[in-house]
This record gives sequence, C-alpha cells and structure tokens, in this order.
Amino acid sequence: MGSVNTTTRKKNCSQQLPVHTGTMVNSCGLLTLQREPVPLKSIEVELEVRDHVATVVSTLNYENKEDKPLEAVFVFPLPGDAAVCHFSAQIGQTQIVAEVKEKQKAREEYDDALSSGQQAFLLEESDESPDIFSLHVGSLPPGESASIRLEYVTELAVQADDGLRFCLPAVLNPRYQPQGSEGAGVQVTSVPASLVPYSLSFSARVSSPRPVSKVESNCSLDPLQYLNTDQTQATVKLAAGHKFDRDVELLIYYKDAHQPTAVVEAGQASAEPGSLMGDPVVMVSLYPEFPQSVMSSMASCGEFVLLMDRSGSMSNTRIRSAKDTLLLLLKSLPMGCYFNIYSFGSRYEHIFPKSVEYSQQTMEEALKKVEQMEADLGGTEILEPLKHIYSQPCIQNQPRQLFVFTDGEVGNTKEVIDLVKKNSGSHRCFSFGIGEGASSALINGMAKEGGGDAQFITGTDRMQPKVMQSLRFALQPAVVDISVTWDLPKEVSVTVLSPPITALFQGQRSLIYAQLTGQSSEAAEGCVTLKYSLAGHPSENQLHFSLRPAEDTGLTVHRLGARNLIRSLEMEERDRRGQQDGGVKEKVVQLSVQSGVSSSFTAFIAVNKDNSEVIQGPLVRRNIPTPCTFPILKSSGRHKMCASPVMYEETETVCASPVMYEEIETDGFPMMEEENQSRKSAVPEQPPRDPLLQLVSLQEASGCWLLDAALAAALGKTNEEVEKSKPEKASSEVWATILALIWLHGFKMDAKDEWELLAMKAASWLRAQNAPCVSECVDAGNVLLGCSVKKEALGL
Repeated sequence: MGSVNTTTRKKNCSQQLPVHTGTMVNSCGLLTLQREPVPLKSIEVELEVRDHVATVVSTLNYENKEDKPLEAVFVFPLPGDAAVCHFSAQIGQTQIVAEVKEKQKAREEYDDALSSGQQAFLLEESDESPDIFSLHVGSLPPGESASIRLEYVTELAVQADDGLRFCLPAVLNPRYQPQGSEGAGVQVTSVPASLVPYSLSFSARVSSPRPVSKVESNCSLDPLQYLNTDQTQATVKLAAGHKFDRDVELLIYYKDAHQPTAVVEAGQASAEPGSLMGDPVVMVSLYPEFPQSVMSSMASCGEFVLLMDRSGSMSNTRIRSAKDTLLLLLKSLPMGCYFNIYSFGSRYEHIFPKSVEYSQQTMEEALKKVEQMEADLGGTEILEPLKHIYSQPCIQNQPRQLFVFTDGEVGNTKEVIDLVKKNSGSHRCFSFGIGEGASSALINGMAKEGGGDAQFITGTDRMQPKVMQSLRFALQPAVVDISVTWDLPKEVSVTVLSPPITALFQGQRSLIYAQLTGQSSEAAEGCVTLKYSLAGHPSENQLHFSLRPAEDTGLTVHRLGARNLIRSLEMEERDRRGQQDGGVKEKVVQLSVQSGVSSSFTAFIAVNKDNSEVIQGPLVRRNIPTPCTFPILKSSGRHKMCASPVMYEETETVCASPVMYEEIETDGFPMMEEENQSRKSAVPEQPPRDPLLQLVSLQEASGCWLLDAALAAALGKTNEEVEKSKPEKASSEVWATILALIWLHGFKMDAKDEWELLAMKAASWLRAQNAPCVSECVDAGNVLLGCSVKKEALGL
C-alpha cells in the first residue's frame, strides 16, 4: 500500500521560509511554478445578492495531469466577515459534503486519511487572520478531476454615495510578520497577476424589494440584464478575460435605498427548538437620521492623530495620493483642535513629540514634513506605533480621533485589533485600506472595535472623498448612551447575538441579530427601539415588524447571526488568554459545529470513504499560487515573512540557481541590486500639481487665503488682474478668500466632498470678520472669474 509520511507532511504544511542572513538568497518557488503544472484549472463564482446580504458559491475545478498522485494546497483570501457555511467535493459521480469539526481533530482525520491512501479535503481559517483560508485537496490520483464547492454569506457595506460594496478578494499579497509576534505567519505562495495559471468566471444575480438602479465595477462587466419589468431583479457577468491584477469589486445601487428593515427567518425543522438553529432569528437594519441642527454644528475640538503607512509596498501612486490626502485633512481641521502625524514601516516616526495645538505655525511645520515623506520605512509593523499613541495621555475636552492609512499587509491582524479594542474607551478609530489585497479583517476590525468607520480605496478610486467623509464623521459629536430595547409578545423572549452597538453615524447602517424563542401567532408584531443621545439631545428610532418568517431565505440570517456570536466569543477568548477561560473555546466549537459556520477553532473536513481503491505511491505537494500586486522577492531574514516556498515530495525544496541581492528594506523584501540601481537612477518626474490641491495648499490654518501672486496663479489670473478687480473697501484677505470660494463653487463642484469642510472653515472666518462689502466682493469675483455663484451658496 502506498502511503505518505504524515509527520513530514505536517512539517511542510507550516514550514517557514529559510532564514538568510547574508546577501545570497535562494530564489524558490516562482520559477518552479511556471515550469510545473498547477492542478487548479478554473474558479467559477456565483453571487446572489438579496437587498444587502450576499451569498457566494465558489467552485474550484482541479485536474491532475501528472503521473503521480498529488496533494494541492491553496491559500486564498475571503472577506474578513464572511460566514463560510458549506464545503463539498465532487469526484466523478460521488459527492462528499464536509462536516465542521474541532480544528486539530479535523487535521488529524485528514492526515490519517492520506496515510491510509484515502482521498480527503480540508478547509480551515488562518489562526492569524480571519480573511485567509487554506484548502488542502489530498490524494488526487493521476488523470483524476475534482470539483470543490464552498459557500459563504456576508453583509454588504454601505458607501458614502449609498452604494452597497461587494468585494471578491482575488489578490493576496504576502503578509508582513513582525519579529517576536505570536503565531507562525500565514503561508502564501504568490505569483505576479499576469502569471496566474487558472481562469475566473463570475456572475451575479441581484434582487431587492426596491428597483436596482445600477451596478458598477472596477472590472469590465457585460451589460446589466433586468429579469422583470419593475427592475427589482437583475443579473450581471464579469466580461471574459479577467486579469488577476485586482480584487473584483461591485457597487450596487437601489432606488430609495436604506430603509430600516427587519427580516425574520424560520428555524431549521431538524434542529432542537430553543437552540440557535432551531429558533427563528431576526436581522434588524437601522439607519439613524440625526437632526439637521446638530449635524450643521461640527465639533471644533478633538485630538486628531494620523497614522500613515510608509512601508515599501506603499510606493509610487499610493504614497502620492496619501500625501495629497494629508494636505486636505490638515487644511480641513478646525482651529482649537490638537493633532500629530505618525508614519510607520519596520520602525515609526512622529512629527511632534506629542500632539500640538493646530495653528498656522504647526500646520506649516507638519506640511513641510509630509512633503518629504516617501515609502521608505521597510515592513508593515503597525503594532508599535499604536502602542506609543495609546501610551500618550489624552487631552482634556479634546476627544481622540485616530486615522490609520495602510495597505494592510500585516501578519498579526488579531493582535492589532485586540489592542484597538483594549483602548476603545479613549478614542475613535477610522481606518483606510489602500490598494488591492488590503486585509479586510484588519481594516474592518480596527474600525469596528474602535467605534469608527472603515473605507477601502482600490484601483482608480480617489482616496480624498472617502477620507473627508470619515473626517465629517469624526467631527460629528459622539453618540452616547446607546441602548436597544425590544417589545415582543409575552410568550416570546429575545437573545441578542451581535455585540452591543458602540458607534452611530449619520446615514450609516447598524445591524442587530437576535434569536427569538417561544411560539407566537402568525399576526404577531414586534418592535425594536434604538435610543441614544447626541450633543445632549436624546433621540430614538423605532421599527415595528411582523414576526411571521420571510419565505425562502434559507438559513442565511441564522448563519450571519452565528458568525456574529462566534466572532464575539473568539475575541472574549483572546481577552481571557492565560486566565480561566470559562469554556469559551468549547462554546465556539459547539456553536460552529451546530450552525455549520467555520471559526478559528474549527475546520471543514471531508473524507471519501466510498473509494475502495487505495491510492498508490508517495504524494507530491503542489502549492497553488495566488496573484499579488508587486514583485515576489524572498525574505532577507530580518523577520518572519509569510511567503512560502513550494514543497515537493517529502522535504525536497526545488530552488532556482542562487541570485545575488543587495539588501534594502521594502516591506521585508530585499530587492535585486540592478533593480534597485535602476530605481535610484530613474526618479519619476512629479506630475504637475492638481489645480484644486494647488489652491488648497495656499489656505491659512484660520480658513482665509492671502492675496498674492501664488493665489492669482492658482486662479488662472495675473496678480495685476486680481488686485485691480478688488472692491476698494474690501481687505485683501476677505477678497482673496471670497475669490477662492467662488473658484471652488464655480469650477470644482464635482469634487465638493473633498473641499466642503475647508470651505465651511473659510466661510466661518469671513462671517467672523463682519466685512462690510461681501456682496460687492462676490459680484466682482464672479465677473473676474467668469462665474455666477450666489452669495448664499458660499455660506455667507
């Protein structure tokens, strides 16, 4: 009987990169992957969106064209908040549906099956980050094919323009694992996007009670096809020939979107009444609307700490865009607040020793430093600067607002999120994932635990409008005293499955999942009330809903509810680490097995027990590559990297010939000497500055502009033209500021999201001047600039 040496297999499965301390590195993996056949041939993804919930079914088709039995290992990204709820394998006519089991038991069962010549399939979530999964397809005999089907459900995030965002992560960049951090790192085998050896097909079906107005994407789509006359159902497909250089992002827009709703889903008939799967579960979506009077009074205080990723993978357009964004942010801050800017790579820097009061002098000093920033600080080590920020005492009456900009390629995601949670009482955290492959688990997790908001900036998205939306949220008074109360028939009790709501923002959705235990009549109604206090005003939102279960939702709501509860319990288990854990891990395993939703303590395992033929010969391991968006270069040994060499029979590692490297730090990758030299010699020319940013850069911290040649040039006029048109009684600053506002309203309305806050600051500066001739200045300014902007539109 052929067998595999399971001890060796286990060792290979978590093998770290060899550590190199000199300048000679063996280049492993990539060349071999181009030479050797890859058993994964194609991936088919079907997406079904119902209102704001997505069900995703992925089919992975494998074929062994070699003359030896294979084990194929595929490490790939999924959305960090997905509830993976089904995993099965089809071999010929045989379908094997996987079961959820405790992770170590599942691994042992997989190894035992392989060593006895059986086929087995294992799917598990990474210990370090819930947005990375590994799939082991074991013992695929020569000439045999297998189709693997996995299914997950997830909620879609609401964007600033009311679109719902779905992201199919395709890009998985190697994750940086800081020295001394817990865990072995995530094993990733990567190839540049252009070399991905398998194809992707993707189709989506969208349905909602309200009409679907449009679907947009960062990838080419075939035209939207409506399935009915009221346009509440539609299908869309990815155009053929998708290149794996980006995640697939869909933005779905409904007419009259975002009405509060409650969906009750019936329990599973076969499950025990009183259990999570046996009882009905309700999903409540609330969209709090705040009074306009409160919304227009933006806070004029706060401590704004901006934390900028300057690791090597932030180079070129990412760092340029980040610097432009910092300029807008700094110009939009209110007088009277405090601020500081940190930047990080494998070390961190800060502009001021501690947060300073915002003034013309401190703003200018910060902008000079921002202008000099480059992506030159090495790896993505975010934990240390966060610890330093949190160790600084808070400033009285200046609530701390933390803005984190990163491409999110870290290996210690859970440690970072736990640190944000531990400090959630003293700040709000707003996070921005930059570029393809940014970890959704990290970006969403930091914002969720920090009571802030998360944004993703991919492809050609402009970073500025998304960041300014978050600044508007940060300037909103914090919502406090949030409580949720339920009014249900007396025979029905409620168990809330989601963590308590800790943050509310205007127009943002809050989701609550709850289990409803007990019998009620068909006509029974329930009511949920959200109460909160905003700037001293008590408010409440109420939603009445029918307890009659919705039809044909399957078990989607139950699985999302179970996923919420599992994530909360996993966090509780990490908080208790080293103490008596009170059986939290056992609770997670039990809930995961019962609901069929994976967790960090469980895995899906399937063994083909029908196959009577024992698979002969030693297994060859093939690591299936995932696309990444920058050169694959191996670690310099300064820290554990999370890219993995490809493993073959037993412990043989196939390597290309050694290559000479010069060590420079870019995210833990040493770069080849000649590539480094060519980069040094070919410094890219700075593109001409955007006219909007040119004007913004001239604004003073107080909100006004000065009348000088630079302003005239930014307005497209000569100094003489601008001076000559000035009304006699107007001061030069009032005239300059009104001209700048007219230019913004006359020529840059399409970018209003980006300049609205700094324009509000300018208008309030003008009102404070009590200038005698504002109307005259507005008329003269319109004539000079060829505009027709009304004084009221300028907020004067």
